[in-house]
Amino acid sequence: MVKRIIANATVAKGAARAIAGSVKPAARKQGGTTAPKPANARRESPDAARIEEIFRRFAAAAPNPKGELDYVNPFTLLVAVVLSAQATDSGVNKATKALFAIADTPQKMLALGEDRLREMIKTIGLYRTKAKHVIALSQQLVDNLGGIVPNDREALERLPGVGRKTANVVLNIAFGAPTIAVDTHIFRVSNRIPLAPGKTPLDVERGLERIIPDTHKLHAHHWLILHGRYVCKARRPECERCLIVDLCEFPGKTVVN
Repeated sequence: MVKRIIANATVAKGAARAIAGSVKPAARKQGGTTAPKPANARRESPDAARIEEIFRRFAAAAPNPKGELDYVNPFTLLVAVVLSAQATDSGVNKATKALFAIADTPQKMLALGEDRLREMIKTIGLYRTKAKHVIALSQQLVDNLGGIVPNDREALERLPGVGRKTANVVLNIAFGAPTIAVDTHIFRVSNRIPLAPGKTPLDVERGLERIIPDTHKLHAHHWLILHGRYVCKARRPECERCLIVDLCEFPGKTVVN
């Protein structure tokens, strides 16, 4: 079996547990806090110290967070992210374990063919459309890019089934770019805490890019996803386990500072 080059979901969940509780929140200063500034506020604003402290704690709890999708190279990462749309990472990993053992390059994926690919990923939601996208993007990689996944957002977004979020994930994980891939978890957390409120994922992405300190941008995407997935949950945020609860301004939080 091809050796994976990132930690599996168990490791990622360990990072999430670390984010949830390994660092104690700093005591809130007497007199309350300054209300959060708009997402486009400069880092020199009074709220900059709050943002810096939030990401300092995430970094202290999980210095090297990992994604939960299994992959073996940039191509398989790209395929895994395309398959993960409206599906769980664990479900994708179950389907791609056998797939990536026999088709870990665009050329091999084309040789596998759409029919067999569809059969191997049929447990994943929207598998028929996704199979078409994977075969089509593999063909474009071979025909136009020498079979190499590009380190360029615009080039990635020209591939079938690849949008801005998918491109940002690939750029961040495969190429170490400080991109912010805004999924449902990051969108919720950013608006809830708040960090960079916005009406659309692109608004949130641009807002986060402005306010997150440069020293933390590389891993910010992972910290926020893990925080939203395992702590700041949609239905009931587990504020009792949150390491930034004293810095959170969400009126519905279940812990009073």
